[in-house]
Amino acid sequence: MNPDLLPEGLRDRLMPDAEAAALLTQRYLGVLASHGYERVAPPLMEYERSLAFRTDGYAKDRMVRAVDPQSLRTLALRSDMTVQIGRIATTRLADKARPLRLSYAGPVMTLAAGQLRPERERFQIGAELIGRDTVAAAVEIVSLAVEALKAVGLTGITVDFTLPDLVPTLANKAFPLADEAMIAAVERELDTKDAGGLAAIGADAYIPLLYAMGPLDEALAKLNAIDAGGALASRIEALRQIAAPLEDDVTLMLDPSERHGFEYQSWFGFTLYAEGFPSAVGRGGTYAIRSQANSVSHGEDEVATGFSLYPDPLVAAGIGHAQAKRIFLPLGYEPAAAATLRGEGWRTVAALDESDDARALGCAYILGTDGPEKIA
Repeated sequence: MNPDLLPEGLRDRLMPDAEAAALLTQRYLGVLASHGYERVAPPLMEYERSLAFRTDGYAKDRMVRAVDPQSLRTLALRSDMTVQIGRIATTRLADKARPLRLSYAGPVMTLAAGQLRPERERFQIGAELIGRDTVAAAVEIVSLAVEALKAVGLTGITVDFTLPDLVPTLANKAFPLADEAMIAAVERELDTKDAGGLAAIGADAYIPLLYAMGPLDEALAKLNAIDAGGALASRIEALRQIAAPLEDDVTLMLDPSERHGFEYQSWFGFTLYAEGFPSAVGRGGTYAIRSQANSVSHGEDEVATGFSLYPDPLVAAGIGHAQAKRIFLPLGYEPAAAATLRGEGWRTVAALDESDDARALGCAYILGTDGPEKIA
């Protein structure tokens, strides 16, 4: 076996992709910073118990683990940075005024690759608004996510809204279900869009949810027509308010029963798509940050609203690839002249000996006596 082979799902990022990824990260974070989101940087690994606990265990099977030789406790590589931001907010920054606006960027890793995405390591960038899960918070977060995507040049943006806790909300009163197992069964049938399956388990009242999807205005009208004793009225109005500030060039969709990718979101979620990209370029919503001091009840959990963006598909599509001006500096060049060129945006490549070749080193220009000269 070749010892230089990388594990399945891992890869080197070479030029120009590595630089493009850094540029996209800078642009994304610049937008977040301009809206008051301050960057934090959690560690790549934490104790497995903490990471699993804060996701209610849903991510436990996705984490790569190792034993810490110091404590002999199990460590895990993060598969999602959001839970780490929650830990920081509720521990190190617990005394900071709310709402607390935080941003982050870094790699995450999963134990196995997904069917649609073969990579196990990917980059995650995001913003979290800690202490609020209101409509106003959702308006800010969705608008900010769209602004960030536009800042890196994406067009044809689609925001696909969902209501992750819709079934438990309806099951509580409007369309009663017997127990948690029945709620899980209904959610499972809705996930697979199986009207026959819902009928088979006696959940006919939930079948109309399968058809309350599509363009936002049409889907909201269908959702409004479902007789749920007013249980959906506040959600419908909230979605209208969240969508209102978005510009006309953004496509708005709704699938109220979609739960894939929203395992820990609460009343509101959204997925971001862009023209030319078949998979999601971002995802967000409202959620609760579990507190270690409150391991049984969620009554004291802190609420939050946020989103994550995934720049890897953008890099693969060539977005962020800058055409740098590289100029070769021959032996004996004037350092002051080279410094001036760098100040003007040139990238200088200095000769170290006579064997250095300008073209082989990727330079289209050479520094001549009168300045940059195009290499013939």
